Amino acid sequence: MNMIANMTQDITPGGSDYETVRQVIELITEDYRDQPSLEAIAARLHQSPTQLQKTFTRWAGLSPKAFLQAVTLDHAKRLLRKEELPLLETSIEVGLSGPSRLHDLFVTHEAMSPGEWKARGGGLTIRYGFHPSPFGIALVMVTDRGLAGLAFGDIDDEAACLDDMTCRWPNAEYVADRQATMPYAERIFEPGKWTEDQPLRVVLIGTDFQVRVWESLLKIPFGTAVTYSDIANDIGKPTAMRAVGAAVGANPISFVVPCHRALGKSGALTGYHWGLTRKRAMLGWESAHA
Repeated sequence: MNMIANMTQDITPGGSDYETVRQVIELITEDYRDQPSLEAIAARLHQSPTQLQKTFTRWAGLSPKAFLQAVTLDHAKRLLRKEELPLLETSIEVGLSGPSRLHDLFVTHEAMSPGEWKARGGGLTIRYGFHPSPFGIALVMVTDRGLAGLAFGDIDDEAACLDDMTCRWPNAEYVADRQATMPYAERIFEPGKWTEDQPLRVVLIGTDFQVRVWESLLKIPFGTAVTYSDIANDIGKPTAMRAVGAAVGANPISFVVPCHRALGKSGALTGYHWGLTRKRAMLGWESAHA
């Protein structure tokens, strides 16, 4: 499971804290269907809820509740896609009270509903439009929740660019709607409209690991760059540089989620889904505007 590997960092077997973390992981993994509360877990381990929360969060990088949600989500995905259970049966099987709880779990962690995830975008409407940008033709894709995709191409390359993006969620409904995407395009490439009091709404549609990598990219300051190993360390997976690189390459919201600021270990530009020339242009444009 994606979240468990994060537990191994800086843990020294044999210590009392290690034993606490081990027991919590074991308890949640075995009893996730009961959806145990922090208080119930603490009582089982004869500890105070406050201390247990602090210990587990410090060692694991996430709270017991978040770990429980991750375990539940992984099992729900397996039941929905591999075993093709209906939403109600899946909800009951993973210990949730009904489809609404399962819906909330998916929207919180996956930025989409479980039905959309299972259907590979089925039932999801994505509006798109092509717009001029400093880096060629920009394909902007939005849902009713916010910006879901940003890709780049050259003149007369629009069809290939659209195909590349739509294959990520092949069952979604795609609607050409340049009027709907225009406000996003106008904000994305105009630094004067980047304000903290009016943040751009972004919908990250990906696996739990991918979303964590993309959230790490969002922390990189404007006009600077980091290495894949820096990102791997930031998400608590220092040995997962290859997986990090794959997640960076799969980023569906280029430029806004700044995968162009990720470099190889030696500082080399390495690959970029939309071309190294475009990556160099983005870094140069940011340096000029920094």
